[in-house]
Amino acid sequence: MSADVTLRPYTDSDEDAAIDLWFRTWQQAYPSIDFSQRLDGWRARWCDELVPAAQIVVASQDDRMIGFVTIDATGYLDQLVVAPEQWGSDLGNSLIAEAKAMSPNGITLLVNTDNARAIRFYERNGFVRTHEDVNPVSGRKVYGMKWEP
Repeated sequence: MSADVTLRPYTDSDEDAAIDLWFRTWQQAYPSIDFSQRLDGWRARWCDELVPAAQIVVASQDDRMIGFVTIDATGYLDQLVVAPEQWGSDLGNSLIAEAKAMSPNGITLLVNTDNARAIRFYERNGFVRTHEDVNPVSGRKVYGMKWEP
């Protein structure tokens, strides 16, 4: 990871930047889906579900958020978001290392079955597929994945 990238805990003042980055990243990954219709729901989910239940680490560069990871007390990683212009950099590896440090006994997650980039990323970082399922939030087909130390 570049020396000018800072990893730090999330603060309430990060909310707008996190929602904007979440939107921009998903729109890039799935350009055929209009995510603008989901922004209000994402914000509600962020404020009501993720922020109260998860540890969130933010990556910033030049005072701009370029990534974040959320992980709850059970070791469930709900979101790992890296700005599209950072895809292929070491940022995702740094965020997953933070998640592993926060949940040293193991991590579980769901990943869309059609998101080959993310699946390869998680497999390179020691995750294995555990099952197929349907995401309860999006209704999309997903793989359950798990990392154990």
